[in-house]
Amino acid sequence: MTLYISNFEVQSVLGMDEAIKVVEDGFKEFCLGRVQMPQRVALNIFKVEGWVGVMPVYMEKTGVLTVKIVSAYPKNINLGFPTIVGLLVYLDSKTGFPLAIIEAEHLTAVRTGAASGVATKYLAKKTIENVGILGSGSQAKTQLEALCRVREIRLVKVYSPNSQHRNSFAKEMSKNLGLEVVPVENPKFAVKNSDIVVTATNSKKPVLNGRWLEEGVHLNAIGAHTPTTRELDDLTIKKSKIVVDSKESALKEAGDLVIPLNKKVISRRKIYAELGEIVLGRKKGRVSENEITLFKSVGLAFQDAVVAQIVYEKAKKLGLGVEIKPKAYP
Repeated sequence: MTLYISNFEVQSVLGMDEAIKVVEDGFKEFCLGRVQMPQRVALNIFKVEGWVGVMPVYMEKTGVLTVKIVSAYPKNINLGFPTIVGLLVYLDSKTGFPLAIIEAEHLTAVRTGAASGVATKYLAKKTIENVGILGSGSQAKTQLEALCRVREIRLVKVYSPNSQHRNSFAKEMSKNLGLEVVPVENPKFAVKNSDIVVTATNSKKPVLNGRWLEEGVHLNAIGAHTPTTRELDDLTIKKSKIVVDSKESALKEAGDLVIPLNKKVISRRKIYAELGEIVLGRKKGRVSENEITLFKSVGLAFQDAVVAQIVYEKAKKLGLGVEIKPKAYP
């Protein structure tokens, strides 16, 4: 039998605390070389500004095998559809049989937030007061949720060019997280005097100006994931201690790094570490209160796999999902 697990069911069983834990463990496995994860295949659908990626991975320690097809269509927001949608196939690594098909919109948002939560744990200052968020979609929501799991936060400032979206985000997240979230009318207002800044936008050009950054700030940049798009300007990149999820992926896909590298604004040596190296203790995270740290994420398939395992096992235990039995299968 193959289980079809809906996005609503994923939301009901996947919590951020456990997602952060398994994603952190996943970074260890990746750094130790116990993850088979080819570079994802990506297609750009230029006519409609769409992007589609295929992401296979095999976790050698646990035997988890998954393949995710994910798309990012920024203009979907004008149609009332999610920007990021996808399906993940959870396979039996012994037979190749599809154990589950999982709707991956919420799964993707949670695992991306969890990765930033892990990075924040190791790279942000211990004492945090203010957070600035650029972006107000589902990714921004899980980013903030993850931050609240690893740091005590006093105030959140959110900016979106759409006033209705930022106001709605502030109201919803204030209620859900029990903290003060306020909308602001300018991205600079969100960034100034913030200890952590998150960029989770669909922008193709920089939305963050390096002149706005305070000493000691930590940045989580998760929006741009193609080599021709970026959220961060050259000055931000030059001022930051850069940590990536994967050097190989970042150097191929992260426009925030690829563009300044091609312009010779920075060299590859500017990338300090992969996050897994820091999690394992092979390299230090934050070493002073004054340094500016940056986690640049493009998203990795092992992050999907480790949270998909949680979803699949809980769905089986709770009797969730719809059973599918193709005639060709026993």
